[in-house]
Amino acid sequence: MKGKKIIIIGGKSGIGKKVVESLNQKGAEVYAFSRSFSGEHHFDVLEDFEAIPNVPEEIHGLVYCPGTINLKPFKRLTIDDFRHDLEVNYLGAIKTLQFLENSLKKSKTASVVLYSSIAVQTGLGFHSSIAGAKGAIEGLTRSLAAEWANFGIRVNAIAPSLTDTPLAKVLLSTDDKRNTADKRHPLGRFGKATDIAAATIFLLSDQSSWVTGQVIKVDGGISAIK
Repeated sequence: MKGKKIIIIGGKSGIGKKVVESLNQKGAEVYAFSRSFSGEHHFDVLEDFEAIPNVPEEIHGLVYCPGTINLKPFKRLTIDDFRHDLEVNYLGAIKTLQFLENSLKKSKTASVVLYSSIAVQTGLGFHSSIAGAKGAIEGLTRSLAAEWANFGIRVNAIAPSLTDTPLAKVLLSTDDKRNTADKRHPLGRFGKATDIAAATIFLLSDQSSWVTGQVIKVDGGISAIK
């Protein structure tokens, strides 16, 4: 990763923070943005924007991390709930990708990593809003991978199961919840941000140079085995 210029949207906490740390250790040139940052690194995907500040003309990778967890019975979800999940997870990614498309094309070997959820392919109750938004991400992943392949841009997504991040804090807030989450996964534990970050680094690296259009499940086996 040495010398590669990588954009991280949502690099303040959770998975994004771990990706930034790993890239820094591997010598990448990291440009991290978040709505929690101030100054030139502040960036909110919910806002209309014409530019992302201080982005180099040529970039070798993009990781889009913003996400939501809004788990409610379908009847209790409002149209605004669905709209918010789409704005953060899907439309924010689209706006970012459209702005950075030319910079990605200039490198001729760029890699884009998006995030889905196992709830798209594995039916989970109370996940209708987030599953819909992440399902859109999976469709976008495959479509852009096809459209951008001639430019050498690879586009992949990672579909995690429950991962210990600030976003999932409520779901892992007690020992009982954590123990239950451990037991649900065949490998005996819920995910860590480092698990997802490691898969992200692989997809950004030249080691995955023949991988595109894929949705890779990093989920402790929960979606495939019992």
